[in-house]
Amino acid sequence: MRRSKRMRCPDGWRMGEWSWEGEEDRTVEAHKRPKRDSRSTERDRRPRRFHHYRTYERCNRSTRGLEYTERRVPEPGLKPRGNDKRATDRADGRWHHYSKSLARCGSREQQRSKHHNSRSHSKSHRRKRTRSFEDDEDGHLIYHNGQVLRARYEIVSTLGEGAFGKVVECIDHTKDGIRVALKIIKNQERYREAALIEVEVLKQMNVLDSENRFACVRMLDWFDHHGHICIVFELLGLSTYDFLKENDYMPFTVDQIRHMAYQIFRAVHFLHQNKLTHTDLKPENILFVDSDCDIEYNNKLKRDERTLKNLNVKVVDFGNATYDHEHHTSVVSTRHYRAPEVVLELGWNQACDVWSLGCILIEYYLGLTLFQTHDSKEHLAMMERVLGPIPAHMLQRTRKQCYIHHGKLDWDDCSSSGRYVRKHCKPLKQYMSSKSSEHEQLFDLLQKMMEYDVSKRITLEEAIKHPFFTPLRKESEK
Repeated sequence: MRRSKRMRCPDGWRMGEWSWEGEEDRTVEAHKRPKRDSRSTERDRRPRRFHHYRTYERCNRSTRGLEYTERRVPEPGLKPRGNDKRATDRADGRWHHYSKSLARCGSREQQRSKHHNSRSHSKSHRRKRTRSFEDDEDGHLIYHNGQVLRARYEIVSTLGEGAFGKVVECIDHTKDGIRVALKIIKNQERYREAALIEVEVLKQMNVLDSENRFACVRMLDWFDHHGHICIVFELLGLSTYDFLKENDYMPFTVDQIRHMAYQIFRAVHFLHQNKLTHTDLKPENILFVDSDCDIEYNNKLKRDERTLKNLNVKVVDFGNATYDHEHHTSVVSTRHYRAPEVVLELGWNQACDVWSLGCILIEYYLGLTLFQTHDSKEHLAMMERVLGPIPAHMLQRTRKQCYIHHGKLDWDDCSSSGRYVRKHCKPLKQYMSSKSSEHEQLFDLLQKMMEYDVSKRITLEEAIKHPFFTPLRKESEK
């Protein structure tokens, strides 16, 4: 199984997504199991760096394969140990371009780059375009705090950095000094093309949702600054993953999950209505509009407990959003939220977003990721452990026949991998912490969202009408 890195930026700033393929290096915890042989594809064996490269792959399909990043987190039922908590699991390059939760320090890649630069400063090949503007050797714009772009955006601080470029917090002097997040794309053709694709998606979303009725992040402006595409976003709070981490992975309550899920479902349903599939839904890509919270000490748990003041959220990171009529790459989504039809390469549609959302909701409920693996076959084995056998017709049609033996998943329950799956996965309903009606309703919804057969999987239009959301619908009718 492939170990992966996830960038964690110091100073408490963690970054959610709205970034391109380039950033997702997931770190591995100290107690991870030893590497073992796998029959996964070559693509899965590749070093997983810069998950958002999928955005750029759309512009360079003929010359570059996709790169994927994955993570392993403490298993359900196991308490994270010391410094091995999920903080180390999420790759250091993943961050929200428009979030105050961004990290304020560098990754291993940045440190390696600095070390390299200290040894080869004389060989630096900075490309000066004018006497006032230049790029560093990686193609990033060189800037300084206090610099003003377009006589409007004053740079206050750097929020984060990825393969695609950098994100800075700015003061918008034409809008009464509000704070915004400005993403500065590298001055390289492949990144420029990908940025322009995302700009078009964001512009279309702004037009279709002119009244801001749906919980999708909004692009406020964009421009070309000496070859660097710059995209301006509203500044948001922590991602839902980051809040879980700040709260020591204490699960959200069922009522909190209901309020967040209803907003998320409506936002993604809005995308689906407009023939878009997000393809990269995960807790890092769901941001709180305002993550301010009250902190009280819990005597029973012997730790601080954070309670959010506002449960409003927004969906971010449309860099990999794909229209129905566009080319569909064979593999999409971050590993842990990847639908079975994607793993088996059976083709995918908007239903893959529904599966991802099911994985997100159970993670909110548990405080931990459900499918904690980096191997495709092990991932399928975990699905079978939690949800039952994969339908035979799916196994017969898959191009991944290396996973199949005599019409069933080729899996040895007595192997070390088999024992790992048995130990850390269990049937879905056994994760329920209560038999109350609202818990029953939530797990009924999850069961429908995590249906193997795409034709039988619940749609978001149907999910919004599920009894689990009845309390919210009654409130809206008042």
